[in-house]
Amino acid sequence: MKTTNLGYPRIGSNRALKKALENYWSGKATLVDLEETAKNIRTENWLLQQEKGIDIIPSNDFSLYDQVLDMCMTVNAIPKRYTALQQKNHATQDLYFAMARGIQKDGIDLTAMEMTKWFDTNYHYIVPEFYKNQAFSYCNSKIVDEYKEALALGIKTKPVLIGPVSFLLLGKEKENGFDRIDLLPNLLPTYLKIIKELSALNVEHIQFDEPFLATDLTNKDREAIRYTYQTIADKFPDLKIILANYFDCFGENLDTVLELPVHTLHLDLVRCKLQLDDILSSKKLNKNTHLSLGVIDGRNIWKNNFEDSLALIQKAIAHVGEERITIAPSCSLLHSPCDLDLETNETNLSAEVKQWLAFAKQKLEEVNTLRNFITKVNLSKTLEKVNENSAANAERKISKSIHNPKVKDRVKALTKKDDQRLNGFTQRKIIQQKALNLPLYPTTTIGSFPQTKEVRSQRANFKKGNTTPEAYHSFIEKETRETIAFQENIGLDVLVHGEFERNDMVEYFGEQLDGFAFTSFGWVQSYGSRCVKPPVIYGDVSRENPMTVFWSSFAQSITDKPVKGMLTGPVTILQWSFVRNDQPRSETCTQIALAIRDEVVDLEKAGLSIIQIDEPAIREGLPLRKEDWKTYLDWAVKAFRISASGVKDETQIHTHMCYSEFNDIIEHIAAMDADVITIECSRSQMELLDVFREFKYPNEIGPGVYDIHSPRVPDRSEMVALIEKAKEYIAPEHLWVNPDCGLKTRHWDETKKALIEMVAAAQECRQRVAVSH
Repeated sequence: MKTTNLGYPRIGSNRALKKALENYWSGKATLVDLEETAKNIRTENWLLQQEKGIDIIPSNDFSLYDQVLDMCMTVNAIPKRYTALQQKNHATQDLYFAMARGIQKDGIDLTAMEMTKWFDTNYHYIVPEFYKNQAFSYCNSKIVDEYKEALALGIKTKPVLIGPVSFLLLGKEKENGFDRIDLLPNLLPTYLKIIKELSALNVEHIQFDEPFLATDLTNKDREAIRYTYQTIADKFPDLKIILANYFDCFGENLDTVLELPVHTLHLDLVRCKLQLDDILSSKKLNKNTHLSLGVIDGRNIWKNNFEDSLALIQKAIAHVGEERITIAPSCSLLHSPCDLDLETNETNLSAEVKQWLAFAKQKLEEVNTLRNFITKVNLSKTLEKVNENSAANAERKISKSIHNPKVKDRVKALTKKDDQRLNGFTQRKIIQQKALNLPLYPTTTIGSFPQTKEVRSQRANFKKGNTTPEAYHSFIEKETRETIAFQENIGLDVLVHGEFERNDMVEYFGEQLDGFAFTSFGWVQSYGSRCVKPPVIYGDVSRENPMTVFWSSFAQSITDKPVKGMLTGPVTILQWSFVRNDQPRSETCTQIALAIRDEVVDLEKAGLSIIQIDEPAIREGLPLRKEDWKTYLDWAVKAFRISASGVKDETQIHTHMCYSEFNDIIEHIAAMDADVITIECSRSQMELLDVFREFKYPNEIGPGVYDIHSPRVPDRSEMVALIEKAKEYIAPEHLWVNPDCGLKTRHWDETKKALIEMVAAAQECRQRVAVSH
């Protein structure tokens, strides 16, 4: 019996990659420095996995930014607009980062490629761009180079590649008249060249990630899967192909998968235990096919229940034999923090909660313990670990810190009235317009302003006790006053206080809610150098005291313009936390919704007339198969409405969503009944608004007019063009003008320049409307 891992966190246990990337981008470090850090992380990861008893260790799971972008570079799926960089002989990494982040340098001004969520996770990937009859070529040797790098350490790895079918499905057609899956005959020869080069190095296993096998595929897509793996098997009969699917079952794709000439099928048995019975009982399961059992949760931080996992493993062994079984995490550990051993601050993470957790390093140990238990290796020590696991899980079930009867009773007492505003939007709009008196194309931002080094330092010193409460208060007040003044001076219509007191849009709220615990080093990658530290929801959630009222009401007291109260919505708090797995997610989400509702009501009482409840993760939580959508959307939309429906009609409720496709759930977004929704649109050049040709969105909308995830400052004319384009879909009286997302990660210089241009763009569009009338 073997053990394997699908991928390991690439950021380093103390975010070394983040720091190296940002130093390189700012000019504080060279490319050599960056590459040295990257190599050190890879080396540490390979040696750790070897030490923890992983037999089949991955390579090419590391990336400087994103694995999909890496594949674009490898197969030369580079959009033509970046030719200028190639012609000027810029370093390969300049091209790479320009595709990810955009570039304004040496007379070159290029926008970034589009970015969206990786299935139902909070990881963002770069979206490939495809054109009719597009040619591909093998033009980057990263996959082979990293295999050789590990080999030099004495570790024979399995290279991990995004499967060709999933690579195509992850992208977008950038012109009409073709289906991107039709590019497979053009793309597959490039994959075959990569495999040939790896085979020449005696590679034994290659892992092909085809996560689209967990989605609703067409017959054409399934035929593409058959063609791909039959072709690879015919060309390389000795290659052990590991076909990896995760995040759900194979579903209706199972018959296709079982007929494929692959060595190993990887199954996500955390998300879908039932598929094991379907596979073991299928007459189509080849008697030589190995099964990789993903029994350790690669996406959450709870300690594995060895009793449950061993039952699944033993069931599989009874059907196919021990030698055809591999033990693994359910998916790449990219989505897990690195090492629980670093968590020594019991104020953040109590010993009670810590004993219930496992991070990436500990998950490797769990994989090995399960294998050792079955194969009776180091039996005394293994039994000790199994007994410790059993005791921790038993204690968690009965812990008094988890259950709060008052919270559960409040959820049970909810009625239909609790998720309804007093009147419909049409009536509310009239009342709100009279109260707010906003101009056509009102301008605002999404909430946060730049978190400078000084802001972060002051907050950190305050948390450590190195700054007095009075000094910290004075600092936040100064930052807030300056930010309000800046917004007034440039002519923004609806202001925000800037959120200088907040660390993260989820962690900040979790710190003030019961039922949450926190880590010091529980970082996971969101995209590029952006790392997040999700809170741990271990118990029933409630709010004892106001969380945002003080600074929001202070900001409103120093300006005559409306200031938005800024909150994170219940679905996003749920999605961007590590969520308890001992009750339905819908139950936890409703508990959070009631806590946010209390805050909304208190903000209104404090004089805030506009309140934004951000829900950027509502699309992210959507199940991968459409048959499961309704159940999720019903409780997710209801949770938002519960959070927003405790206020008067005069109070304008906003929400924000970003980096997701909304077209297929637009009716449910409308059912959320926010007065104003702001969405990310600039990277796609307003493509996301195509849905409004068919669907008449009833409320107001602010499609983002510039990309805040890129350091480039857009020209006013660009934003005017986007506003005019948006006007083709949405009536001017329903349009807001705003950036794509919050400005927390940007610098003040670029932020000021961009917002001045944005306000001027809105004013120009108002004048155009006035002239036309």
